[in-house]
Amino acid sequence: MNAPDRFELFIMGEGEEKVTAVDETRVPNCVTFTFNKEDHTLGNLLRSQLLKDPKVLFAGYKVPHPLFPSFELRVQTTDESNPRAAVIKAAQDLIKDLTIFRNNFTREWELKKMIDPGKEGN
Repeated sequence: MNAPDRFELFIMGEGEEKVTAVDETRVPNCVTFTFNKEDHTLGNLLRSQLLKDPKVLFAGYKVPHPLFPSFELRVQTTDESNPRAAVIKAAQDLIKDLTIFRNNFTREWELKKMIDPGKEGN
């Protein structure tokens, strides 16, 4: 089978960078970020979080090739912001949202176990 080993899909190699950014010269306030060793999961989360920001005019991502674990995120903002700051803010907001989700899930799971201790595996 010619698929890469599973560990190659998420472990960074020597000298590899997680994120690289290239300014778009044809469009103002636009940057294309390339995320290495990531896939649709993070790409779609970041895109949807960025689109909630009123200072973001455009956010979209694409996976250039299905066998390579990377995606490109293109972000354009208004003059009041810049794409790098918008991506950082979106990532921080996602971390907050996912922390709240984890805490709520854990709380509900523990309450379920307290109510019905005989069915812990279900």
